This record gives sequence, C-alpha cells and structure tokens, in this order.
Amino acid sequence: MERCVVKVRRVRGGDQNLPCYMTVHAAGMDLCADLGDDLVLNPGERKLVPTGLAIALPDGFEAQVRPRSGLALKHGIALVNSPGTIDPDYRGEIGVILINHGSEPFVVRRGERIAQMVFAPFARAELVEVDELDETARGEGGFGHTGR
Repeated sequence: MERCVVKVRRVRGGDQNLPCYMTVHAAGMDLCADLGDDLVLNPGERKLVPTGLAIALPDGFEAQVRPRSGLALKHGIALVNSPGTIDPDYRGEIGVILINHGSEPFVVRRGERIAQMVFAPFARAELVEVDELDETARGEGGFGHTGR
C-alpha cells in the first residue's frame, strides 16, 4: 500500500476533528460539515457544504471526494460531481456539493460526516495525435454494446 503525507490546515480554526479512517482497512477518510448553523437540503436541491479544511498534497497525488453510501441509501443524499478531484496545487477550502435525491428535507449539522476522501496517485498523459487508432475486438462499441 502506497502512503502519502498530506498537510492539512483548519480554514477557520476551531476544534473540529480532522478526517480519519473509521476502520483499519478503510480506503476513504470521512469529511465533515463545518457549519455555523444547520443547513436544510430540500428534495431536488443542491448546496455547497464547507468542510473547514484545506490540504497540500504531494505532487503526483490527487484527493477524490466521494459520496457516503449510508447517506445515499437512507436519505438519497449524493454528490453532484462524483468523484470530485482535488489537485495537488489547490490550497483552498474543500467544499462538498451535496444534492438531495430523496423525498424529504435533509438537515446537515456541524460535524456530520458528509463525504469521504480517497487519496490516489495519478499519471499525466502526453497526447500524440494520429490519423488512425489500432483495431480491437471491441472497436467503437460503447454505451450498452454488450447488451446489458
């Protein structure tokens, strides 16, 4: 398992817990809402929820912000852009764009776990323009080409 050291800064100070892994084998750290007041997310509504954290990733790593399955199953809460990508040169506050796909209003409270953050190495591609691509058995088949 590859490890990376991530520097973290509390944007507004405070005593909120830093993200942590909830189990020994968890891939993601839970991100919590950093709110002054409760935030109501009505059905069909989306809002940017602050986490109160900014990070500095090592070069060659990204942080992916992903939904929490429990919120999705129990309340229909998802992320609009999933996964969201935090680049290694971004130093601003991490925000999570939540959307309520459920049928009832959902209340987000300070300290509530709203998303998870997974760290991953990435490669930068060098694009080479060509006139033709090599052939494969799949070819141009996509979007349901296998019949399921």
